[in-house]
Amino acid sequence: MTHRSRTRRLALLSASTALVTAGLLPPATAFAAPAHAAAVAAAPTPTPTPTSTSTRPAQGMVKTTDPPSGITAELPGKAKVRMGAIPMEDGSVDARVYGVETPDGGTGFAVYDMPGDRIPLEDALKGFVDAYGLTGNGTLTSDNVRKTTVDGRPALDASLSGEDADGAAVGSIRIISDDDHLVMALTLGPEENEKDLKQTQQQLVASLRIP
Repeated sequence: MTHRSRTRRLALLSASTALVTAGLLPPATAFAAPAHAAAVAAAPTPTPTPTSTSTRPAQGMVKTTDPPSGITAELPGKAKVRMGAIPMEDGSVDARVYGVETPDGGTGFAVYDMPGDRIPLEDALKGFVDAYGLTGNGTLTSDNVRKTTVDGRPALDASLSGEDADGAAVGSIRIISDDDHLVMALTLGPEENEKDLKQTQQQLVASLRIP
C-alpha cells in the first residue's frame, strides 16, 4: 500500500467521522437542510496542533486529550486534529476528530458536544455508514453489531467492511453515549491488514477514558 493511499484513508477516517451527522438523525428529526448540504457544512477543517494535549505513556503510543471534554485515548502517533460545527435542527454541535495514519490504515476517535442519549446508538452507526458513502471514495456496511457498556455508559460495537478505490476495506467502530458527549472510536484499513487493525482497535478502546 502506498503512502498516498494511507494518507487518503486517514483523510477518509476524519472526514467520514465528522460527516456522520449527514445521516445521523432519524427522518422525524432530520436536518432542515438536505443531507448533502449538511454534509458539506459539516466537513472538518484543520486546526493547530496545540488544540490537543499529547504525552507519551509508552513507546510508540501518544496519550491524546480532547481539551474541552477531558476525554483521552492512546494513539500510535501524534494525532491530526480536525474540528467542525455540525448543523442540526435546534442549533449546531461542535465536533473534534483526532486521527493517526498507521502502516495498516488509520485510527482515531471523535468527540461530539451533545448528550449521547440525544439519538439512539444504532442511528449513530447508520449515520456513520451512510456518511462514508458521501465522501465519494467507496461504500461501507456494518455487521456483528453488539450492545455493551463502558464504565456504565451505553455503547455499541460493530465490524465494518466495504470497498474503496484500493480494494476491500475493513475496520471496527465503538460508539459511546455519555451524559455530555457522543464518542466514537474507529479503525479502518485494507482487508489484508485485518488482524493488525483489530489489535489497533482493541488498544484504542482499552485506552479510551471519559471523565
